This record gives sequence, C-alpha cells and structure tokens, in this order.
Amino acid sequence: MRLIYSIAWWFALPLVLLRLFVRGRKEAGYRQHIAERLGFYGSVARDRTSPVLWVHAVSVGETRAAQPLIDALLAAYPAHTLLLTHMTPTGRATGKDLFGKQARVVQSYLPYDTGWMVGHFLRHFKPKLCVLMETEVWPNVMAQCVKYDVPVALVNARLSERSLNKALRLPGLFVEAAAAMSCVAAQTEGDAVRIRQLGAPAVHVTGSIKFDVTPPPEMLQRGAILRQRLGSRPVLVCANTRDGEEVLILDALLQQNRPDILLMLVPRHPQRFNDVAQMISARSLSLVRRSTSDDTEIGSDVRVFLGDSMGEMFAYYAACDVAFVGGSLIALGGHNLIEASAVGKPVLVGPHTFNFADAAENAIAAGGAQRVTNAAEMWQQAIRLLDDAEARATMGENARHFAQQHGGATARTMALLMPLIK
Repeated sequence: MRLIYSIAWWFALPLVLLRLFVRGRKEAGYRQHIAERLGFYGSVARDRTSPVLWVHAVSVGETRAAQPLIDALLAAYPAHTLLLTHMTPTGRATGKDLFGKQARVVQSYLPYDTGWMVGHFLRHFKPKLCVLMETEVWPNVMAQCVKYDVPVALVNARLSERSLNKALRLPGLFVEAAAAMSCVAAQTEGDAVRIRQLGAPAVHVTGSIKFDVTPPPEMLQRGAILRQRLGSRPVLVCANTRDGEEVLILDALLQQNRPDILLMLVPRHPQRFNDVAQMISARSLSLVRRSTSDDTEIGSDVRVFLGDSMGEMFAYYAACDVAFVGGSLIALGGHNLIEASAVGKPVLVGPHTFNFADAAENAIAAGGAQRVTNAAEMWQQAIRLLDDAEARATMGENARHFAQQHGGATARTMALLMPLIK
C-alpha cells in the first residue's frame, strides 16, 4: 500500500508544483524554497557539530502551539540545534517571528512524502528526535524515521472521530505509520482512545500545550497602543475567520443599528486579505486596514478595521472588548480560543468546534465562552456583552481563569521526550 502511495506522489508531483505556482500569485511564499520541498537542503545553514532536535509544525496554529515546547527544548538542551519545519509559508513566517532571533533554531520546509525525499532530508540534518505537532503523521516520514533510527513523538496530539474513520480505511498506510511512533502525548482522553485504536504505542494524556502559551508583553503593549487609536467605542474582533464566514458576519452587521460598534475583522489566511477588503467595500462599509493605516486615531465613522497582518493576534485580542473565534460558523472545526481566553476576553464560538471540542466545552462550562448558532446570534450576544460592562468583565475573568488552570502540558510532554533524546 505504501509503495502505491509513493508512486501516486511521484505522478502527482507536476500538479503539486503547478499548485504552488498558482497559489504563489496571491502568496509569494509558495514560490520560495521549492528545492526544500523536493528534499534538497544545501542552502540551509546549521552548525554541523551540534546534534539536532526536529519539530514539525505544519502551519500557523501548530507553530504558535509549539512555542512553549521549543523554548523548553532549547533550555534543556543548550548544545543542540532545533530544526523547525513547516508546510506553509504562513507557518514559516510565524516561526521566523517567534524564533528569528534565536541562533539555534533553523527553519525549512518538510519535503513531500516520498521515501527518497524524506530520506535525503534525514541524511542531511541527522536529527536525534522527531517531534510532530498535533496531527501531522505521514506514512513515508514514519517509515524513513524507522529506517534511520529516529524516534518519533506525536505531541499535542488530537484525532477526531471523522479522521479516525478515514485512517482506518487505509490501514496499510496510517495504522502502519501509527505503530512506528515511539510515544504519543494526547490532548484529551478521547484523543488518546482514538489514537490507540490506530495501534499507536505508549499513548499518554498530557493536555494541550496551547494552554502554556502566554501573551507576549510586547504584543499586549502593541494592543494597548492600537486600542488608543480605536478610541472608547465598543470593539468586537472576529478572529481567524475563514472563507464563507466573512460574508455572514458582514451581512449580519448590516442588520444591526449600531454604528458605534467597530468590527475588527482578522482573516486567518493572508492570501484572502484583499478579497475580504473587497467584500467590505462592496457593502459600502467604511474601512481601515492595519497594513496601510498610520498611527493616528481611527475616526468614529469607520465601521470595519481589517487586521491584515501576521503575528499580531494577541495584540488584536488585547485591543478588543469581545472576541469571536472563527472557523466555527461553518463546518471547519473552529480555531484556538485559548489565546483570547488568556488575554481575559469574553469568547463567542459558532456551532462547529470539533477541532477544539474539549477546550470549547470546558471554556463554556467555566463561564468564559458562549456558543452561538449563526452570525445573527453572534452579533446579538456580542452587543449584549458590549452593552453590559459587568457581565463582560465577569466572563472575561472566567475565560482568563479557564486558560490558566489547564496549564502544565509542556512539562508533562518534556518528561516523555527526554528519554527519547540520545
């Protein structure tokens, strides 16, 4: 089965490269470092005398979540280099923002999942440990790590029932890959049960590392400065929104007779920033973009502030009064609500949060979050909170407490990783 899978990869490669070129029209990063995606790393400099610890974080969310663990690895192993790999330009940019000043962190793309490319990657970097974040299990990556005696740990691991059923349909690929893991650090007991069903050994429940991500002081300061520019008007941030959600949010905004409320809209993917700006303008809503605005005060006539920047999510949360976390109005599974909670903001989520099921339910149970069924109800509940300072403060404090009480996953994960590091 894995041989067929590998042959399929080689046949698909021209289309995959064409897709990179097409996506590069909107996001130039997809046309950069293409040699790395094919297994060539001659231009990636590193200290050849130091042993390498490898962490793979596919995109933005996984890279942010990996920060506490990477910091812990760097502190525990000062003689090691840390190799941080990604699959998306936004993930790589996030890694550069977080670790660009850290000389011991080297970044590159993970190659496409063919045995030859992955083998060339492993021979070049010679990692002593592979740490995969959340769900990134690739059959040939696992097989080549076994071949080159690289232990593999899947950490902050999550697996939905839907993903489990898909994996079980191809046991020759994913059950075999799961069996090759050295250990698994699962976010919840439910995740652990499903991962064990795939045949993974040594599955432990450690919690979510995302609870150990603390708001950087410089981001909180940047948020405070942004808030001064926005003035005293009520601010709702809709963060990490996905294609199909902005239309719902903007159309529902037009139904509200509340011109005093500023909508701060932060799409998840940078290649969609211009498209979302056009959606706003098409509805004759006055707009200011983060990327083109200066440091002056934003007038009360502005209805929408477009957060078209990368790496400033904590600043946006710090500048708002109420936060809606996107990816949840439509069936995409939702995004990380812990960041908004950690800043002490009341959180609203849509009906679809299966990617963060336990976190969402626990935040709701703690009184720090509320579920809404659609965009109209989201606006209704946001307005209720924006008009009630006491309820907003109580819910925000509940959210902060929820984020704080679930910490410690990084230390528990490190306890599992340290015996694997030779």
